[in-house]
Order: sequence, then C-alpha cells, then structure tokens
Amino acid sequence: MKEITRGGSLMRLRGLVKKEFLQIARDPSSIAIAFLMPLFLLVLFGFGVSLDADHLPVALVAEQPTLDSDDFFSSIEGSHYFVPRRFLNMASAEEAMREGRVNAIVHLRADFAKQLSSREGADIQIIVNGVDANTARLTQGYLQGVWVKWLDRRAKAAGRDMVMPVKLEERVWYNADVKSRNFLVPGLVAIIMTLIGTLLTALVMAREWERGTLEALLVTPVSMTEVLLGKIIAYFALGTGGMLLSVGLAVWLFGVPLVGSFWILLICASLFLFAALGMGLAISTMARNQFVAGQIAIVGTFLPAFLLSGFIFDIDSMPSIVQFITHLIVARYFVSIVQTLFMAGNVWSVLLPNAFALIVMAVFFMSITWRKSKKRLE
Repeated sequence: MKEITRGGSLMRLRGLVKKEFLQIARDPSSIAIAFLMPLFLLVLFGFGVSLDADHLPVALVAEQPTLDSDDFFSSIEGSHYFVPRRFLNMASAEEAMREGRVNAIVHLRADFAKQLSSREGADIQIIVNGVDANTARLTQGYLQGVWVKWLDRRAKAAGRDMVMPVKLEERVWYNADVKSRNFLVPGLVAIIMTLIGTLLTALVMAREWERGTLEALLVTPVSMTEVLLGKIIAYFALGTGGMLLSVGLAVWLFGVPLVGSFWILLICASLFLFAALGMGLAISTMARNQFVAGQIAIVGTFLPAFLLSGFIFDIDSMPSIVQFITHLIVARYFVSIVQTLFMAGNVWSVLLPNAFALIVMAVFFMSITWRKSKKRLE
C-alpha cells in the first residue's frame, strides 16, 4: 500500500512539474523575466553603466602662455581621461563650469614658467566641480598623476632625477585593469537571480490564486507539499537557466574573468536560488493578489538586493546601523561569493561563511513557506 502511495505521489509530482513547465512556456511574462530581463540588465550595466571616470571635460587656462605651459597642457590633452578645452581667461572657464560644460579647471598663473625654475617650484590651481563627489575625487587624482608624470619627464629631459620625498609603487590585485564592469557584472548575477527566484515566483503563485488554478488543485488528492515541490523544481530549473545565461554573457560578451571554480559558483548559486524561491513562496502565502505580491517582492527583496548587498555601494562605507541591516539581506552573501569567485578565486575564508549563511536563509524561508501553506481555501 505504501509503495502504491509513493508511486502515486511521484506520478503526481511529475505531473505537477510538467504542468509548471507548460504554464511557463505559455506565459510570455515568465520567459521575459527569466531570460529577456537578464539580457537587458547585463547589456545596460555592462555597456551603459560605469563607475569609471573617463573622457572628463576639463578647462585649461594659462594667464600667459609659454612653452612650459603648452607642454604641460599637451600632457593633459594626451591623456584618455580628459577632454580638454583651452580658455583665454578664468571668467570664461568659470562660466563653462557653472553651465556644466566642464568638470574641472586647471589654472596656470602668469609667472608659471618663472616659478617652475625656482627652488620653491610652481603652483597649479585646480578647481573641481564637487557635485558628484566620486567623479571630483577621481578628476583630482588623475590631474595630480598627470602633473607628477610631467615633472618626471621634464627632469629626465634635463638629465636629472626628480627628487620626491616618497616614491609610490602601485599594484592593483584582482582587477588589474581597474574596470568597474568587472565589479558590476558579477554582482548583477545575484540581482537577476533575485528577480527570477523571488519576484517571478511570488507573481506566479498570486496569479494562480487569482485565477482559481490552485483552488482546483486543492480539491484533488495532491498535497500542498507536492504543489510546492512542483513549483520549486520548475522555477529552480528556470533560475538556473537564467544564471547560466548571465554567467555566459559575463565571461564571453563582457570579458569578465572567472578566476574561481565554475562548479563552486553553481553550488552557491543553487543555495541562493533556494533562498530566493523560499522568499517568493513565502510572499505568495501572505499576498494572494499579483499587485500586492509584486510590491512586496520589489520593496522587500529586489531594492534591498540592489542597494544593500554590496552590488554597487561598499557595505563598509555605510553607517553602522545600515551595515547591521545588510546581514538580513540574502543577496549580500551571494554577491560576496560571486564577486570573490570571479575576481579573486576560491577564497574559502570568504566562500564558506557566506555559503553557510545562504543555507540558513534557505532553511528559514522554506520553513515559513511550509508552515504557512495549508490545503485550505481561506
């Protein structure tokens, strides 16, 4: 009798999984969220969004142009970081900054050449538009770098070494090209999986309540556990497909290096996907309306994953209370894992604690779903 029951249960589960896949295939919105949305976000962030400062418009003003001032300005014009424009006076340069046509002003006084040959050295005035603090700091640093390289080239042309009290030797680990794309694209995998696992699952479950599909299932011998397992299996496969698409585009289209193990990434992505599915199913048990479920999923999962997971903003730079809140965001742990695997490799001291946190989160949300899901209509 038990074997018949088990066989019937497996047959019902197989039928439920098939029903979910058929429903996904017939629902254009599910396909769009699972495959078109990842493609759109990857192209948007990979090509359109950059935290790098490049081709910055800069005003160049020399009160009295000389060979030295022209040589220094030429070094700025030869840098790919800047798009320089020469102005005859400070008034026109300041007007250009007020109008937003330039981000910075490099001002050389009339006695620049004379001061350059003196023991004290010459002063350069740099005025930076500080509305965007990040771009302002980068602009200032780039201009200082051009100034130091110009002085070094000038000293070598005169047959002497440039004397500096401190010699800085820079070495960048893990992202030697210092491209923000290599940082953003891996973290975007977590955002995409949050969309598929949480938002899509919550909307689909709420839609079935609205259409009465679940009510029809509840009057059959199918148990609520079998219904949930059918959805978990189907949307786990869909989420895995979206993850593979995202990783493939990250590596082959955007050239982001995957230094760590792909199989470890797949295992950790599976843990995160279980947690995301648990959140989506938990939301659907509380909200049986698509609009309400969508709002809860966006406000409660997608926006925190976007803003508080370390995907764009550094968690260590946040206030202490916000840093504490980020420990409640599931995507925080997967973003740390995926960025480590892509850029640094298999760093177990990072991977294991975050993977354990994902297991805890998955068990927590799945438990809530199983407790709240009962085979009744009210």
